[in-house]
Amino acid sequence: MDQDEIDQVVSKQAILVVDDNPENIHVLTGILRPYYKVKAAINGELALKIARGQDKPDIILLDIMMPGIDGYEVCSQLKASPETSEIPVIFVTAKSEVEDEKQGFLLGAVDYITKPVSPSLVLARVSAHLKLYDQKLHLESLVQERTRELEQTRMEIIESLGRAAEFKDNETGMHVIRMSWYSRFLAQALTENHEWSELLFNAAPMHDIGKIGIPDRVLLKPGKLDEEEWAVMKKHVDFGVDILGEHQSSLLKLASEVAQNHHEKWDGSGYPNGLKGEEIPLSARIVAVADVFDALTSERPYKKAWSIEEAMDLLEREAGSHFDPQLIPLFKSCLPSVLEVKEKYQDDLDSESQI
Repeated sequence: MDQDEIDQVVSKQAILVVDDNPENIHVLTGILRPYYKVKAAINGELALKIARGQDKPDIILLDIMMPGIDGYEVCSQLKASPETSEIPVIFVTAKSEVEDEKQGFLLGAVDYITKPVSPSLVLARVSAHLKLYDQKLHLESLVQERTRELEQTRMEIIESLGRAAEFKDNETGMHVIRMSWYSRFLAQALTENHEWSELLFNAAPMHDIGKIGIPDRVLLKPGKLDEEEWAVMKKHVDFGVDILGEHQSSLLKLASEVAQNHHEKWDGSGYPNGLKGEEIPLSARIVAVADVFDALTSERPYKKAWSIEEAMDLLEREAGSHFDPQLIPLFKSCLPSVLEVKEKYQDDLDSESQI
């Protein structure tokens, strides 16, 4: 056998034939083996074990009337499990009543072949459904790739918006990237809701987007703000909410929630609404920790960076006053990941001073 023939055999699609009658397995195997890799199972339990294994079949030909777990139950279990639900199932059975066929389709089978089988019909049906399955997988792959591209584009736009606000302030473009990662780590440490953690990761860069609307005389003032200037500065929260607007998007809703509430404090002394404790949305409580930690540990033209120890001391002292006390120990447990991100996304103050 030459290499082309070997490659052809290796690349053959795999079919699992399930039947408690060895003669039926022999017949189907004889029809299919010249064109496909064929596995066999003599009962439902073995069929499920093979289907759930590492080398999953591309399609399953399944008898209905079997001792123990019958074909209907096997199909039902296959379709109920995410790891096997997409495998096409064709019932091959002597049960030829319309109601039997209807039940098979209701359980998720793609086709129904009655015994005794016709070799040409079996080959035609198997070939057709394997092609459809391949097309479905290909289309899903294209959709996933396109979705990844859209998510990447969305993230780049979000980061650009966040950097626009930071460049106008005394912060840096890297600040929004770092604190977004810190927020993600803290969210993951707190909740197993992966989707929400990722949503917060994408929303966090827009926490101070409203600073775009603050006059430079206030935003860039080197000294302490007076009472009037501080009142102007606090308006960046409202500006941020206005910029983000009201949308059905889960991302923009969460970004608006963060923008409005991340300056609230656990003891109620924050702004704009003096919310206290768990009145403050969890998203904003998380971002507050991430934002302050990065601000403290980053060097700016007007200040030196605090050490990690100094910054953590402050967070721990302020737990229960500024910060949600539950979050500080969790953030401390995330420090190895936090420091990796801090190292990866360092500021370039020399280049920023030339902007």
